[in-house]
Order: sequence, then C-alpha cells, then structure tokens
Amino acid sequence: MFQVRIHGRGGQGAVTAAELLSVAAFMEDRHAQAFPSFGSERTGAPVVAFCRIDDRPIRVREPVMRPDALVVQDPTLLHQVNVFEGLRPGGAVLINSPRSVDELGLGELAGHALTVPATALAVRHFGRPVPNAVLLGGLAALTGCVRIESLGAAVRERFPGELGEANAAAAREAYDHVQKAQREERAHAQAD
Repeated sequence: MFQVRIHGRGGQGAVTAAELLSVAAFMEDRHAQAFPSFGSERTGAPVVAFCRIDDRPIRVREPVMRPDALVVQDPTLLHQVNVFEGLRPGGAVLINSPRSVDELGLGELAGHALTVPATALAVRHFGRPVPNAVLLGGLAALTGCVRIESLGAAVRERFPGELGEANAAAAREAYDHVQKAQREERAHAQAD
C-alpha cells in the first residue's frame, strides 16, 4: 500500500489534492481512499489530508501515520508543524517552494526530497495561487504513484473546461520539472 500525507493550509486545496490523487488511482483500476483532518476550518489554518493507494481493497481507515510520501503545500508549515513525523525511511518529500531543499535548511533530510515552485506555476497557468494539482504532478514524477495521464484526466473531470486544462498543464509542467531535477541529481551522483 502506498500512503501519502498532504500538509497545507485552508484554501490551498489539500483535501481536493487527496481526492484527485485517489480518483487518478481509480482510473488505473486500483483501490484508493482519501480523507482530511482539520482543526479549525478557516482559511490559512493548517490542514492535513491523506490518500492511500493499493492494488487490493483498503480496509484501514485511520490517518496516515507512516507515510511513504509527504507533500508540503506551504513551506511555512516546516517551522510550525512536525510535517516529517512518521515518514518512512527513504520516503519521498515534495515541498512547494522556489527555493531548493538545501536553501530551506533541509539538506540532511532522510529520504528523497525535492521542491517545486507550484504556486508560481499555478499563478502562471490559471491565475490563482492554488498549488494542489500542480504538486500532484510533481508527486507522480517523484514516486510513480499514479501516471501523469491519469492525474490529468482526474483534474479535467473535477474541473471541466479551461480551468481543468490549465490545472492539468500546470501539473504536467511540475511533472517535467521533477523529472528534470531527478536526471540532474543522477548525473551529479555519477560525476562524484
């Protein structure tokens, strides 16, 4: 079972992100579940959403305490919430930031971590600072949890018309961004 925990703030679409990821998995004939956890339901408050994906029916219903992957939609949460709690050894971390992992002071982070300027991509593609679908594109590249085509189809189904097309294009750009970063990391590792 592949488990994802998404940390964001109210209004950034963390709950929608988990739902989109589960729909993309359904489109691949897999089992999935998505659900949120909030404290105060207000814009800007910390929000956590969860998604599980498996090839078999999923019976567990509690929050994801040992994620295989983390998505951090707002880098200010890095200093307010223990977002890395329970991350499995070697787990994947994707952070919404134009800065690098080293610039964020996370160079020693266990596992595989990358950043994506998701808010900037969202604003450029559809004019709103909502990084959710964009980050899922990066997550698909980082982990292979779903195919980018399935994710694009899930986004277009949820947001028909121009908004869906723009979100899918932004997710694709994040996917390409992460793939390029991974190629550069491999090349750098081979050079050492």
